[in-house]
Amino acid sequence: MLDRFDFEEPGEGERTSGELVVTDDVLVKCFALGPDAELPAHEHDDATNVFHVLQGTVTVIQGEEEESVEAPGVVLHERGVPHGARNDTDEVAVFTASLCPLPS
Repeated sequence: MLDRFDFEEPGEGERTSGELVVTDDVLVKCFALGPDAELPAHEHDDATNVFHVLQGTVTVIQGEEEESVEAPGVVLHERGVPHGARNDTDEVAVFTASLCPLPS
């Protein structure tokens, strides 16, 4: 199977996630956020992280800033910058997060 995108649809306040690609130098995870769900802010000191919004609208948190990003959308998180995501809508939001290189 070439398509690795598969996720459980979360309910209100729920988050589901899964690993789509794991190699020696990259990790790609998929996140599905139900209404009012959140991926808490965190940071990666040794890796760049890129969100690809695939479905819905995600409120992206980056440092002290927040911005709504609709699908299709791409958000770059530089190394060491705290980042997270929240779903402020009534629909499920889906995005991937690519991390490269993998933290040691």
